[in-house]
Amino acid sequence: MWNEPSKARLEKMPRLYETENISLKEKLVHLHFFIAGCDWYVCEFDGHDLFWGYAILNGDYEMAEWGYISFSELRELSVCGIEVDCELEEYFPVKKAQSIDKICESNGWK
Repeated sequence: MWNEPSKARLEKMPRLYETENISLKEKLVHLHFFIAGCDWYVCEFDGHDLFWGYAILNGDYEMAEWGYISFSELRELSVCGIEVDCELEEYFPVKKAQSIDKICESNGWK
Protein backbone atom coordinates (compact mmCIF):
# COMPACT_ATOMS: atom_id res chain seq x y z
CA MET A 1 0.00 0.00 0.00
CA TRP A 2 1.22 3.48 -0.86
CA ASN A 3 1.04 6.10 1.88
CA GLU A 4 -0.48 3.78 4.47
CA PRO A 5 -2.14 5.96 7.14
CA SER A 6 -0.09 6.35 10.29
CA LYS A 7 -1.16 4.95 13.63
CA ALA A 8 -1.66 8.54 14.86
CA ARG A 9 -3.95 9.34 11.92
CA LEU A 10 -5.99 6.18 12.52
CA GLU A 11 -6.30 6.94 16.24
CA LYS A 12 -7.95 10.30 15.47
CA MET A 13 -10.85 8.54 13.74
CA PRO A 14 -14.14 7.78 15.47
CA ARG A 15 -14.72 4.15 16.36
CA LEU A 16 -17.40 2.08 14.68
CA TYR A 17 -20.94 3.26 15.48
CA GLU A 18 -19.77 6.47 17.22
CA THR A 19 -21.26 8.59 14.44
CA GLU A 20 -24.36 6.55 13.67
CA ASN A 21 -26.65 9.43 14.76
CA ILE A 22 -25.05 11.81 12.27
CA SER A 23 -26.71 12.07 8.85
CA LEU A 24 -24.76 10.63 5.91
CA LYS A 25 -24.24 14.07 4.39
CA GLU A 26 -22.72 15.30 7.66
CA LYS A 27 -20.43 12.29 8.24
CA LEU A 28 -16.78 13.26 8.44
CA VAL A 29 -14.59 11.43 5.95
CA HIS A 30 -11.11 10.86 7.37
CA LEU A 31 -9.39 8.76 4.71
CA HIS A 32 -9.52 8.34 0.94
CA PHE A 33 -8.07 5.17 -0.60
CA PHE A 34 -7.99 4.76 -4.37
CA ILE A 35 -6.78 2.62 -7.25
CA ALA A 36 -7.77 2.19 -10.90
CA GLY A 37 -11.15 3.94 -10.85
CA CYS A 38 -12.05 2.69 -7.36
CA ASP A 39 -12.48 4.96 -4.32
CA TRP A 40 -13.03 4.18 -0.65
CA TYR A 41 -13.95 7.04 1.67
CA VAL A 42 -13.54 6.11 5.34
CA CYS A 43 -15.51 7.60 8.25
CA GLU A 44 -15.04 5.14 11.15
CA PHE A 45 -12.50 2.53 12.27
CA ASP A 46 -12.73 -0.32 14.76
CA GLY A 47 -9.10 0.17 15.80
CA HIS A 48 -8.01 -3.14 14.26
CA ASP A 49 -9.03 -3.98 10.70
CA LEU A 50 -12.55 -2.79 9.94
CA PHE A 51 -13.47 0.55 8.43
CA TRP A 52 -16.93 1.94 7.71
CA GLY A 53 -17.41 4.30 4.82
CA TYR A 54 -18.38 4.68 1.19
CA ALA A 55 -17.11 2.62 -1.75
CA ILE A 56 -17.29 3.39 -5.45
CA LEU A 57 -15.87 0.49 -7.44
CA ASN A 58 -14.78 0.84 -11.06
CA GLY A 59 -16.52 4.19 -11.37
CA ASP A 60 -19.94 2.53 -10.94
CA TYR A 61 -21.88 5.29 -9.18
CA GLU A 62 -25.17 3.41 -9.42
CA MET A 63 -23.90 0.50 -7.33
CA ALA A 64 -21.76 2.57 -4.91
CA GLU A 65 -22.69 2.09 -1.27
CA TRP A 66 -22.05 2.76 2.41
CA GLY A 67 -20.68 -0.23 4.27
CA TYR A 68 -17.74 -2.02 5.85
CA ILE A 69 -14.26 -2.12 4.35
CA SER A 70 -11.42 -4.43 5.38
CA PHE A 71 -8.14 -2.59 5.94
CA SER A 72 -6.14 -5.80 5.44
CA GLU A 73 -7.85 -6.42 2.09
CA LEU A 74 -7.07 -2.88 0.95
CA ARG A 75 -3.43 -3.45 1.91
CA GLU A 76 -3.27 -6.62 -0.20
CA LEU A 77 -5.09 -5.26 -3.25
CA SER A 78 -3.09 -4.50 -6.39
CA VAL A 79 -3.89 -4.08 -10.07
CA CYS A 80 -1.10 -5.10 -12.46
CA GLY A 81 1.42 -4.59 -9.65
CA ILE A 82 0.07 -1.17 -8.64
CA GLU A 83 -1.01 -0.95 -5.01
CA VAL A 84 -3.86 0.95 -3.36
CA ASP A 85 -2.90 4.47 -2.34
CA CYS A 86 -4.12 6.48 0.64
CA GLU A 87 -4.29 10.19 -0.01
CA LEU A 88 -1.95 12.09 2.29
CA GLU A 89 -3.47 14.18 5.07
CA GLU A 90 -2.23 17.46 3.60
CA TYR A 91 -4.06 16.71 0.33
CA PHE A 92 -7.15 15.12 1.87
CA PRO A 93 -8.07 16.84 5.13
CA VAL A 94 -11.06 15.59 7.11
CA LYS A 95 -14.22 16.81 5.38
CA LYS A 96 -17.96 16.20 5.31
CA ALA A 97 -19.28 13.61 2.88
CA GLN A 98 -21.46 16.27 1.25
CA SER A 99 -18.31 18.15 0.17
CA ILE A 100 -16.93 15.22 -1.84
CA ASP A 101 -18.15 15.39 -5.44
CA LYS A 102 -18.05 11.64 -6.14
CA ILE A 103 -20.11 10.81 -3.04
CA CYS A 104 -22.61 13.55 -3.89
CA GLU A 105 -22.94 12.43 -7.50
CA SER A 106 -23.50 8.78 -6.65
CA ASN A 107 -26.05 9.63 -3.93
CA GLY A 108 -27.88 12.20 -6.05
CA TRP A 109 -27.11 14.98 -3.56
CA LYS A 110 -26.22 17.59 -6.20
